[in-house]
Amino acid sequence: MKKFVLGLIRLYQRIFSPLKGQPTCRFYPTCSVYAYTAVSRFGVLRGGWLALRRILRCHPFNPGGIDPVPDKFTLRKIKNERKQK
Repeated sequence: MKKFVLGLIRLYQRIFSPLKGQPTCRFYPTCSVYAYTAVSRFGVLRGGWLALRRILRCHPFNPGGIDPVPDKFTLRKIKNERKQK
């Protein structure tokens, strides 16, 4: 399953992403690179969760910036984000 999901991400990167022209992601690394790295590092469920959260943050009202994939998967960051709001 992991190889299949990684293949879908690569398919998007090689075929669909170039059709958009210049990169539109507000973050570095781009959302597709982030998703590929997260799924490679943590598997489909945990990596997919991280990728989904990242994609949901990629919108015009978010300033973006540098946002690397974490070294360890933890829900602590989510709890800290909720406390800050």
